[in-house]
Amino acid sequence: MQQVTAMLIKFKNKDSNQTNTADLSAELSDSKQKKEYFLLSVQVLLEFIKEFALDLKEINSHEFKKDISHLSEKFSADNKLKKIQSRFEKGKKRIDAFIQMQKKYLLDRENEFKDIIDILTKALVTHDTANQEYNQKILKQSEKIEEITRLDDIKKLKKALIQEIEQIRETVKEKESHDSSKLEILSRQVGNLSVELEKARSESLTDGMTRIYNRKAFDNHIAELVEKGPESKASFSLLMLDIDDFKKVNDVYGHQTGDRVILASTNKCRQLIRGEDFLARYGGEEFVIILPGASLKNAIKRAEAICRSIASTRYYLDDVSGHPTLSVTVSIGVSSYQKADTTATVTQRADKALYAAKHNGKNCVLSEKSLS
Repeated sequence: MQQVTAMLIKFKNKDSNQTNTADLSAELSDSKQKKEYFLLSVQVLLEFIKEFALDLKEINSHEFKKDISHLSEKFSADNKLKKIQSRFEKGKKRIDAFIQMQKKYLLDRENEFKDIIDILTKALVTHDTANQEYNQKILKQSEKIEEITRLDDIKKLKKALIQEIEQIRETVKEKESHDSSKLEILSRQVGNLSVELEKARSESLTDGMTRIYNRKAFDNHIAELVEKGPESKASFSLLMLDIDDFKKVNDVYGHQTGDRVILASTNKCRQLIRGEDFLARYGGEEFVIILPGASLKNAIKRAEAICRSIASTRYYLDDVSGHPTLSVTVSIGVSSYQKADTTATVTQRADKALYAAKHNGKNCVLSEKSLS
């Protein structure tokens, strides 16, 4: 009997161990999934922070965005908790410092515009006060003329009228001179305000590093084209371009070389497009080109020319040990505007074609036709 009892206890322990192992395995799997989800969430939030940052040279937005990209890469690479905590603390301080800098910059610009508006308002009030003084002078002189008309002596009347007319002329001249000076000041102030507003508008639509249009400018431009499309019967084609294996360039040669690759690719695109074409940085190492009036067939030819030109170019890295040469390639997706299109549909087709080009071996051009 004792032997049977011992066997039952042993069986129960074995069954309990199996249950504990299964529970532990399930918990480990759940923890792993949570970790992957949290890392993905952090990376998405960091991308949102990059989008939040305005493209402004004055606050060095480009360096901030580069730091955020670097932080995102390190988060996914690090496995040890202490390293992750250390990077998070540094990143948190960097993000907070940039947010405060951007808030201060925007507040300073707001105060500048308020000052200009205040100057203009005071100038208008002063101008109105001057008009009142002028009206009072003219009113007094008209009263004097009325008194003069009561004189009986013609000679005295004539002499007094001449004097008052001369006085009125002087008053008018003073007013004209005063108005001219005020108008000149107002004109300069309005001109300065216009320049500041145009600069602010231009900066908000320009990519800080490449100085070409940014994502916001692209969204505005393509929305305008699509809105006018059905009325004007205007057509256009869209190229979505992405630098292949760009992360490897950053990992091997550093972010500074990566930035130079982006700038070099931008310049190549500039050389190969027309004056009426629209080039913008869509995000990171991705660009978009709008070709007004271009058919899908013609757009594919031009995309292939860009693809070949970038692939055949060699870059000499004089600041890298050994002075190696570097070459990069691009993948391009092409779509063409259709009557029923929205901004989303024409962009999505080009994006899907780009995705297909990436999976087709890269360094190639695929159009929306290849997806059907």
